[in-house]
Amino acid sequence: MKIRVVSSREEIPTLNPNERVIHLAFRPSNRDVFMLAETCPKIEAIQLPKSYRRTVSKSIEMFLEMQKINLLEGDVWGHRKDINEYYNVSQNVLEKIQELKADRFSNEMIADKLSRESKLNSDMILYILSKKSLELS
Repeated sequence: MKIRVVSSREEIPTLNPNERVIHLAFRPSNRDVFMLAETCPKIEAIQLPKSYRRTVSKSIEMFLEMQKINLLEGDVWGHRKDINEYYNVSQNVLEKIQELKADRFSNEMIADKLSRESKLNSDMILYILSKKSLELS
């Protein structure tokens, strides 16, 4: 799974319209979020660092909810955008999610365990679980 890292609002118009998961490494305005939803109509999730997530307005939260876009809290630790514009969720993490799911761990237990073992936030792991649940069922 790939997460597109966007480090400035100037990048939004240049994004691929097929992007599904985006990490915003800057504090987005309402206008930035609207432009992002317009530029990437297939977007499923937007991830923001914890400090930025707390400043998102209620109107944007409602807009994203109506558009069925998940607003996630988290970071892309150790990612260097100058090398690659995508952060790749490791195959090991995806396999571990499947193993724990097969062992009948709850989604919350999986998210808690893997957020300590990997560089991913529990919100992102829960999002991955929601997408993978169709494949695992």
